[in-house]
Amino acid sequence: MKLLTCPINGSRPIQEFTYGGAVRDMPAPDAVNDEQWGDYVFHRNGYPEVKREWWYHTASGVWFIAERDVVNDVIVRTYLYSKGND
Repeated sequence: MKLLTCPINGSRPIQEFTYGGAVRDMPAPDAVNDEQWGDYVFHRNGYPEVKREWWYHTASGVWFIAERDVVNDVIVRTYLYSKGND
């Protein structure tokens, strides 16, 4: 069974989690033109590396960040979001 470590509840079955997408800075919608907004919505970094991703622990309602090695599909670490670690 594959496990993911929730920073609040510890190691839990992956079925208790929902992937929320990559951690990315969103531009202010009213401050960018259509081309810039389209670039944000549709273009992603597809390089094989460790990516920062949003994950949600459904059982406890906790959003957190996981750093995942996408080549090996291994979670490197998980932590709660704060302005200092973005």
